[in-house]
Amino acid sequence: MRGLLTIGAFARAARLSPKALRLYDELGLLPPAEVDGESGYRLYDPAQLDQARLIAWLRRLGMPLARIRTVCTLGPAAAAEEVAAYWDEVQTETTARGRLATFLVDHLSGRASPAGDVAQTLGIRYAARSESGLVRTSNEDTAYAGSRLLAVADGMRGPGGDRASAAAVDALKPLETLEVPAGDLLGALADAVGDADRAIQDIAAESPSGSAMTTLTALLWAGSRLALVHIGDTRAYLLRDGELFRITEDHTYVQSLVDEGRLTPEEADAHPQRSLLVKALTGAGGARPDYSLHEAAAGDRYLLCSDGLSAVVPADDLRAALTGAGGPQEVLDDLVALAYAAGAPDNIACVVADVVSLDPTP
Repeated sequence: MRGLLTIGAFARAARLSPKALRLYDELGLLPPAEVDGESGYRLYDPAQLDQARLIAWLRRLGMPLARIRTVCTLGPAAAAEEVAAYWDEVQTETTARGRLATFLVDHLSGRASPAGDVAQTLGIRYAARSESGLVRTSNEDTAYAGSRLLAVADGMRGPGGDRASAAAVDALKPLETLEVPAGDLLGALADAVGDADRAIQDIAAESPSGSAMTTLTALLWAGSRLALVHIGDTRAYLLRDGELFRITEDHTYVQSLVDEGRLTPEEADAHPQRSLLVKALTGAGGARPDYSLHEAAAGDRYLLCSDGLSAVVPADDLRAALTGAGGPQEVLDDLVALAYAAGAPDNIACVVADVVSLDPTP
């Protein structure tokens, strides 16, 4: 035991409390070098100080203990990438929460437009389609379109994936008939996503692997306002005045490298880990999707899709198909045909919706 530090001495050197060290021991993050057989005292090696300080720094960063455990098992380079990916998630979530806070301040202070105060009555025309890829024997993608709800989900490949994506969308379907004022869209959507996560938890419990996972991207309408929820690498696009805009950010490891400037978008498209997700609905209760509010305009066209389309069809080709003269069903068929022409290595789920004016022509 020569050279080892008592828990009190080690706590002072690491600037941690003995209580924190006991917790880290229980969680397997920082077990003591030895435990005295007679007294039960925990004894630490001074060489463990770097690990203790790293854990303390990560805790001050706000990283959950489960994720700190992962970081501690990695080499320096991989650990740095994991910390960078975590911080990117925090910044993304902070931005989304900032938008929600701005909306709530405006709404509560009376600066927001009253629900129903719409200069133009809008509706949508829509089509949805989900197809198996050319090399797939199962389809875990789900697509749904209704008069108020559009949704696409991509389940984890394997047992439970198809059920998870279907359950996520099914949890949102009651919003079709629920009377939700424009000012309550985000709250109603968040509640439904919570129901989706709980449904996936039940599926995971029944799965042979003990897990189930799905992405989810959905739009909920009220008047001219729409609420967007997004988690994973399914995507939402807006075509407005001939220009195509992607209105979601992929929650993938590769996207985090692009955000950090370590990869170009072109390099990301060919990266072997481009489908590695950092966020999805898993039933674990800790999912934090992105939420945002948008204003629709007559003439807008929306596309929701799984990566079975976006990963193989370039943005310029998506734009060309979406600017076609056909209606949602014709455009949808063209998009699926493009995915098949590109080899369709993955399943394909798409929703296309056109925003139209319902006001009578003067």
